[in-house]
Amino acid sequence: MENNNIELITRLVMEAMEKKENSSNGFLVPIGVSARHIHLTQEHVDVLFGKGYQLTKKKELMGGQFAANELVTIVGLKLRAIENVRVLGPVRSKSQVEISATDAIRLGVKAPIRPSGDIKGSAPIAVVGPKGVLYLDEGCIIAKRHIHMAPKDAMAAGVKDGDVVSVKADNERGTVFNHVQIRVDDSFTLEMHIDTDEANAAKIATGQTVTIIK
Repeated sequence: MENNNIELITRLVMEAMEKKENSSNGFLVPIGVSARHIHLTQEHVDVLFGKGYQLTKKKELMGGQFAANELVTIVGLKLRAIENVRVLGPVRSKSQVEISATDAIRLGVKAPIRPSGDIKGSAPIAVVGPKGVLYLDEGCIIAKRHIHMAPKDAMAAGVKDGDVVSVKADNERGTVFNHVQIRVDDSFTLEMHIDTDEANAAKIATGQTVTIIK
């Protein structure tokens, strides 16, 4: 048998075994633990860092986003503050602060659990930068846990954009996360995002994997 045929058969067998494993044991997804951060409009960047200021890139993230070098302080209604909150770029059409439930208690704000971008009626918060102060009437949320996927990953997992699934961490805690939203886009890399509270409670770190159990 020619080498090309052997390689083709081997690849087909491996793909079949992988599909069988995924269908019987669930679909494996790497974890990315998301710390508190803020998205800003250009107008609000100007307020916090100076007119015409441009965010500077520290680290590339998926979907064209990046962690910026810039940091701010967020302040709750009872003047409780958290310093060194990372700004994510590029600029957006609406400013948004994403925190954990523990952060919300510390700040004294009633931040709702929402998908990123759904900020209508969310908690107010103040933001302090090196050049100015910004007050947001709404925009502070606890991000709903979710999984980023490229279309090929969604097809392999048997899910589509907007689906809600359950996910299990097979470690000593054996935590099951329900209400996990699927988000599909060509620019996404396969990764489930949870906040620091969820990661600590389940003893999960960035780079470890969980399984979609639906």
